Order: sequence, then C-alpha cells, then structure tokens
Amino acid sequence: MDEKLRDSVLFSILAVIAGLLLSGAMLLFIDKNPIEVYRILFSSLFRDKYTFFDIFVKATPLIFTALAFTFTYKASLFNIGAQGQFYIGSVVAVAASLFLQQRLPGLFVLAIVFVLVLAAGGIWGSWIGFVKARYQANEFLTSMMSTYVALNFMNYLLRTILKETKGEYPQTNPLDKTVWLPKLVPGTRLHWGFVIALLTAILIWVVLYRTPFGFRIRAVGLNQRASEMSGINAKKLYVLAFFISGALAAAAGLTEVNGMQHMLIQGFNPTIGSEGLGIAILANANPIAIIFASALFGALRVGGLVASQVAGIPPSFIELMQGLVMIFVILSNFCCGELDRKREIRKLRKAAS
Repeated sequence: MDEKLRDSVLFSILAVIAGLLLSGAMLLFIDKNPIEVYRILFSSLFRDKYTFFDIFVKATPLIFTALAFTFTYKASLFNIGAQGQFYIGSVVAVAASLFLQQRLPGLFVLAIVFVLVLAAGGIWGSWIGFVKARYQANEFLTSMMSTYVALNFMNYLLRTILKETKGEYPQTNPLDKTVWLPKLVPGTRLHWGFVIALLTAILIWVVLYRTPFGFRIRAVGLNQRASEMSGINAKKLYVLAFFISGALAAAAGLTEVNGMQHMLIQGFNPTIGSEGLGIAILANANPIAIIFASALFGALRVGGLVASQVAGIPPSFIELMQGLVMIFVILSNFCCGELDRKREIRKLRKAAS
C-alpha cells in the first residue's frame, strides 16, 4: 500500500476512535455509562431488518452532499453551499412532482423530475463558479451565503404557492405514492435512491480518475497557473465543476423528498450539507470511500436515535459525537500532511547526498 494512502486510512480510523472516546467521556458528566450507551447504540443496529437498512436510508443523501464537496475540492475549490443546493433540489422535486403526478405515469414523472432537479441544482451551483471565474470572488463565502438565499427562497414558497391546501402549516401537500421512489427492500424504508447514490459515487470516481475531463479538474486543483500554460481553460472548469457539484447536492433533495419525506416541510434536514462536508474530509475526498463514511454517519444517526430512547441520552449527543469526529478528522489530515511533507524532505536529502 502507498505510504500516503496508508497514513490517511490509519489516521482516519484513529480520528473516528478518538471522537468516540471523547464523546463517551462527555457522557460521564450526565451520569451515563459510556460502555453501556455504546453497547446499546451499536447492538441496536442489528436488532431487526427495518433498523439495519435504515442506515443506508440515512446514508443516501449524505453520499450526494459529500460528493458535491469532493468534486469542487479536486479543483481546489470549496463548495460550502451544498445545503442550499440541497434545498433547491428539494423545492424543484416537490413542485414538479405535485404538478405532474396526476398528468403522467409515476416512472415518467420521476425521470422528468430527476432531470429538472439536476438542472436546477447545477444552474444554482454554476453561478458560484461563474463569479469565481469572472470576478475572482471567494467561492467559500459566495457558496456559503447562497445557502441563506436558498433557505429563504424555500421558506417563501412554503408559505405561499407551495403551502398545503388547508393553509395551516408551512409545508406542501403529500405526494402521491405513484411518484415515490420505489422500495428496494420490502418491509423497510430503503428505496432505489440508495442504488442511484452508489452508482453516482462510482461514476464520479471514474470521471475524476479515468477521463481527460477529470484529469483537467485535478490538474487545475494541483496548479492552476501551470495547467493554464498547458492549454487548460481553468475558468471554464470552475463553472463546470460547480455545475456538477450543485447537481449532486440537489439530487440529495430528490432522494429525501420523493424517497423519504414525500412532502417538503420547512426546516427539514438543516445539517445535511455540513455533514456531507465532514464525510468528504473523513473519506479524504475519495468518492468510493465516501460510501463507507456515509454508512458510518448513517449508523450513528440510527443507533443514536435508539440509544436516546433506551439509554435516556440527549438527542443532541449524536450531533456532538459527529462534530467531534469531524474535528479529529481535520486534525488527522493536518498530521498526514506533515508526515508527507517530512517524508518528501527526507527523500530530497537522500537524493542530494
């Protein structure tokens, strides 16, 4: 195994363990036994088929938002607006589904909605790439602030034209079952969105590492000036990278609306963008590793819900645990970078001598 890859895997595992240990120590302050809580958390994942497959239900949108951050990161761009792009995808998914569900067969509606969601998310993301390419705007701040615009746009629609028929709550009418994503495993909530997420992760890996387009993306990320001197149009790639990134995050909205919620409710899933970012960092921005990192976070969500009910821990404990894991993962990335830098220095000294 490559030394750099070995260090990345080792430090990521240690980061997860450190996050779990520190989270466990926090339980002592509320007079809870960390060993017992973790026993309940992890054993509950296998108590029945419904709970086990819920891990992958929770992981599905996380795969998409993590891929969204990863794609721009490979070009040394930072898309912090996946949450907003997720909301745009959710709005388009529910609006198009409600409009078409009585007019066309369900599978045709899903196909059309899928295309519309990708287009809307891509357009929403591409303007971030455009202002970066045209005006050198900071994409970190631009993408972050775009989330607030998307959030308030969604809230406005939920209180006006998308508001449910009775007009009592900021939510839409339920979707017909004909436009729900089909179930993958009977007796569970797992739907075909998970398969789409898996195939998308594999496709993104192929695009990044096995196509000329992916090579150009990574070349710009390594050295923009050198890549432009070799004939690569970096500004065009900025727009394309954000278009694809926005489309990926918007696809998470489709899987949640048509696969899980079956309606759009104000304020749902407010942390899915930040969790996707943490998963991408944990997976070292590797599309295949994102699948497993998302499953880990999905397991923590599902097991944490059971643990909060059985062991009496606060529901916020799971968010605390995920946050601590993210912090240790970021620290581990720094340690990996330092090790790699020192390794390169030793090689240069050895070559010079």
